Amino acid sequence: MLLGIIAYSLWGLLPLYFVLLSPAGAIEIVANRVIWSLLFCVLLLTVTRAWPRLITAVRDIRVVVTLAVAAALIAVNWLTYTYGVTSGHAIEASLGYFINPLVSVLLGVIVLKEKLRRLQWAAVGIGFAAVVVLTVAYGQLPWIALVLAFSFGLYGFVKKRVGPRVDAASSLSIETAALTPIALVTMVVLAGAGQMTVFNQGASHFWWMAASGVITAVPLLLFGASARRLPMTTIGLLQYFAPILQFIIAITALHEHMGLERWIGFGIVWLALVVLTVDVLRHYRKGSSVRKAAKSAAARVPAVTQQG
Repeated sequence: MLLGIIAYSLWGLLPLYFVLLSPAGAIEIVANRVIWSLLFCVLLLTVTRAWPRLITAVRDIRVVVTLAVAAALIAVNWLTYTYGVTSGHAIEASLGYFINPLVSVLLGVIVLKEKLRRLQWAAVGIGFAAVVVLTVAYGQLPWIALVLAFSFGLYGFVKKRVGPRVDAASSLSIETAALTPIALVTMVVLAGAGQMTVFNQGASHFWWMAASGVITAVPLLLFGASARRLPMTTIGLLQYFAPILQFIIAITALHEHMGLERWIGFGIVWLALVVLTVDVLRHYRKGSSVRKAAKSAAARVPAVTQQG
């Protein structure tokens, strides 16, 4: 539980970190996140002697292709989120992670052909109404929030396709390795255009940029360790830590404006999340009761057989 809370809290504090990276733009920040994350992964694999697990994973072409797709999705997510925060749209970025659970439910219907319970349909319907209200409030479709929600939802779906075949460190290493050539080309282009800041804004700026590897990798590793030990219901509730912190920071530290229409839109989103959470908890409790009953019945079978 503590590992999960720390992971989501670190993600929630990212807006403050991106402010420190000014005047670097979103593209340079994401390119640096990829490059420094790969270096961190190399160090981590060496210290933990996990290279054999990585080599085993790389030999499976299906794993590599799946993680390459995941890498593309998380790159879109990182770029959109970084752009949102650095361009004064941190509130809308937090909205993306608020509606992400609703998008995950919707993806279950579209991609996995799952059947939704009534409260889940209600939550999705309320969430759709919230998007309509926020579209009116923003004067345009809240595309930053929608791209963040769908990219991270699809990222989670793709990662589930790999499942337990790849550990967290190997998975992160393969994903960052797939993105590194693009990141290096991006840095060269930025340098040629005179827009690269990592080496010409002083030592403190360089080290803050270099720290992006640790700041990117550590929450992912903590989340992986937490997710393996906690029920999905608990993980689902913990994920609200990040957007709540992002929302608070956007209002208090970044001083972004929240008009009445936005408050109404966010209020509808939060209502949808309450409905979804109630459904998840009810379903989990019902499942727990069924499992306990089955276990109790199984425990009585030997006694009955012995009496016979």
